[in-house]
Amino acid sequence: MSRNSRESSLEQIIIDLVKSSPNNSLQRDVIANALAINSKKEHRKLDKTIDRLDKKGILSKNGPQIQLRTSHKKVKTQDSNLVEGYIQLTPRGTGYVIVEGMEEDVMIPGNDTGLCLPNDIVSVKITGKRNSGQPKGKVVEIIKRGKEFYVGTFKRTGDRTFLIEPDQKSAHVNFFVLKDNVNGAHNDDKVLFKLKNWTHPKALPEAVVTSILGKSGTNDANILSILAENELRSDFDQEVETFADRIPVEIPEEEFKRRKDMREDFVFTIDPADAKDFDDALSIELLENGNFYLGVHIADVSHYVTPDTILDKEAYSRGTSVYLVDRVIPMLPEKLSNGVCSLRPNEDKLTYSCFMEIDQKGKLIDYSVEETAIHSKQRFTYEQAQEVLDGKDHKYKKELKIAEKLAKTLLDKRFKEGAIDFDNPEPKFVLDERGTPIEVIIKKRIFAHRLIEECMLMANKTVALHVENLRKESGKKKSKNLFPFFYRIHDKPDQEKLAGVAEQVAPLDITFEVTDNMTPKKINELLQKVKNTSVESIVNGLMLRSMAKAEYSPANIGHFGLGFPHYAHFTSPIRRYPDVIVHRLLKKYSSGTTGYNFEALIKHGEHCSSRERVAVDAERDSIKLKQVEFLSTKIGESFNGTITGVTERGIFVNLNDIFCEGMVRVSDLKGDYYVFNLKTHALVGRSSGKAYKLGDDIKVKVESTNTQKRQIDFTLAK
Repeated sequence: MSRNSRESSLEQIIIDLVKSSPNNSLQRDVIANALAINSKKEHRKLDKTIDRLDKKGILSKNGPQIQLRTSHKKVKTQDSNLVEGYIQLTPRGTGYVIVEGMEEDVMIPGNDTGLCLPNDIVSVKITGKRNSGQPKGKVVEIIKRGKEFYVGTFKRTGDRTFLIEPDQKSAHVNFFVLKDNVNGAHNDDKVLFKLKNWTHPKALPEAVVTSILGKSGTNDANILSILAENELRSDFDQEVETFADRIPVEIPEEEFKRRKDMREDFVFTIDPADAKDFDDALSIELLENGNFYLGVHIADVSHYVTPDTILDKEAYSRGTSVYLVDRVIPMLPEKLSNGVCSLRPNEDKLTYSCFMEIDQKGKLIDYSVEETAIHSKQRFTYEQAQEVLDGKDHKYKKELKIAEKLAKTLLDKRFKEGAIDFDNPEPKFVLDERGTPIEVIIKKRIFAHRLIEECMLMANKTVALHVENLRKESGKKKSKNLFPFFYRIHDKPDQEKLAGVAEQVAPLDITFEVTDNMTPKKINELLQKVKNTSVESIVNGLMLRSMAKAEYSPANIGHFGLGFPHYAHFTSPIRRYPDVIVHRLLKKYSSGTTGYNFEALIKHGEHCSSRERVAVDAERDSIKLKQVEFLSTKIGESFNGTITGVTERGIFVNLNDIFCEGMVRVSDLKGDYYVFNLKTHALVGRSSGKAYKLGDDIKVKVESTNTQKRQIDFTLAK
């Protein structure tokens, strides 16, 4: 670029900044702040440019104040062959636009992303292809901003100059803030802010602080940041709380009369020790014919949360409860989630139940779905239930042992029929009173977990089968609006992704043959090969990432991972809105009326699936945050780990026993020049031939951590 072109470009940026500010006027220091100018040379260049614009009659200087004199218009060019999608941005500013109907994302070089921020809906012109064949493009228009607000750390840079450094997931560029828009923020506060204006890619965007989350680095500020980044709210509006508070706790006698009254029967719950929202309870007995009779009793949330009320709209908007490391963000106000709806022991509760007669081989013989009332006689934690299963005496030991026998039968049947057995270890954090992690342990999976899991899977499968039976019994021609239902579906995995897994496990001397007709059984065979080996969690992780995401939809394609042709979510309506929809549909069909139509369920499926993805992201973010916080106290310490991933940039290492993952950058692999070998998925030293590959044991030292970016850097331990 020529000198004249550079000068002209800077002039235009300054004009745009001043023009877009209140009263077409800006302080000179604010302009410097917006352009991220630091050096004396850059300041001199800025002053010369302002002087030139003053002489041209475009700007006027009044001390530190710079005023626009004339209007400045840009000519908008039009182009053809455009595609639309939403953009994701890397920390370096490279964009990837996801376009519906295109197999690959469109890569946008940093210089061509324009004024984009993460998740913006954009119009893109395809300009060519990369060497890999991936389409390459340029953003020509921002159609809609992807976020209402952003999260970052407020920084004072001068008497009248302020910056916000956004959190990694919020944005990839710093923002400047005018003094009038600081709104009480102080240096190093974690803040929520809105984009006010952005005029040029070479200038910083302007922000307005909307609220202060707390001092950066504190537990509350960090957790509230995660919620804000994922556009989640922890509190409920007062009118929602007021509506919930008016819901009566007492159950009228006529309600018991119209239901199947099971308050005298033995019903029990098994839940985590710290749980308060008890969704499900069980009853079980052995029939005279030797069959099991299982009752799965689910909180009747749809009795209290009726369509189109303010409470229903709020629950739908949230879609799901969010389980962070140190707190739960409930879908329903506490009055319902932990009170009225929760199946607490020794209290009368309204439930919706699925009763199943199951033979000794795990086959469903008969069933019914009924509105019920229960009175839980016993609340077990998972650990307490396991002690009884392991032999400890208890007055309800007989019932637990019957449930154990049934669960083992159902589990064996599922795996024989090809269900995939993913069993990845999960970290659990021991926190002090300030929310700081002082220990990381791996969650112990016991059979009591499996027991509840199998009973819930059976109920979910049965209610979906029930709707299929209603269609058959109707004698009508099958159509999408004949008993439409809300299924939990899971598509077959992508062939290319499976081929990638096969390629990555090949250097581990593991053969995984990918065929056109992949079944859960074939995937399970691979998982069995690595069970109880050092690479088990690695291969499980690779396979999980290759899987399609489970979703909600009225278009039933079955559930690939479970191996079920019919499956729905029925068992957790306190924390999942799809279960509320399922309950409503079942009740409508039971009464001979209709509920949602197919098109409405398509829309609700997209919404609920989207809310679930947001919740999962937030949960993962909170886990990563606590891992980073924990290792922040271990700087310089060495740990044994396993290589879980290898890229051109470095190697990912998961620490044994504490399940924290970080990266050794290729630049920190000293003593040789390391090159990525695509065939073996290894970094190989050019001179020494030393290789770092997937599954290798390795000892690393914690080099640095960054809680803002939730990032852990390792180096090799000597």
